Amino acid sequence: MSQRKRSKGSGFSQGDDGDEDFNLSQMPTHSQVQRNLERRSQDQVNQKVSELVQFLLVKDQKKIPIKRADILKKVIREYKDVYSEIVNRAGRTLQQVFGLQLVEIDTKHHIYILISNLPRAEGENLHRDNQTAKLGLLIIILSFIFMKGNSPKDSAVWEFLRRLRVQPGERHEVFGDVKKLVTEEFVRQK
Repeated sequence: MSQRKRSKGSGFSQGDDGDEDFNLSQMPTHSQVQRNLERRSQDQVNQKVSELVQFLLVKDQKKIPIKRADILKKVIREYKDVYSEIVNRAGRTLQQVFGLQLVEIDTKHHIYILISNLPRAEGENLHRDNQTAKLGLLIIILSFIFMKGNSPKDSAVWEFLRRLRVQPGERHEVFGDVKKLVTEEFVRQK
């Protein structure tokens, strides 16, 4: 029999997935969430939405299952009274900006994944349409800049691209010279 201790300030117990004390029966109703939202600063809620989108994208990139307990513990924290609204807004952002949908694949352990809603491009079409590929890279970079408050350091942008396996010092088969593309072509296009 395992002992479960309530962690200070977290609001949920540390068990198998840290999610036992935060089940759906304790979720606030829609009207309660709306009242709770009115008590919160919209900038703070929007910041949590941005943090959640970034958290989900990193987890998805690393191919790590996304647990609700991790979302609560690492991102939502003291905002769990508006959890559903933050997750809904993050879901809309993921859909509109990245074409991704947050899907619960395990309802018992509350595990999620991101799936693409974008149509698949087939074989040669990927290489023929370099402008579409460059536009996609530009959108990813602009989204990253937006998520970082519109003024990230250059080094943060390059590190982000490295995580996506787009190396600034190496020639990319679709984008060519990535550093030149970003620093010259994208800058010239404003």
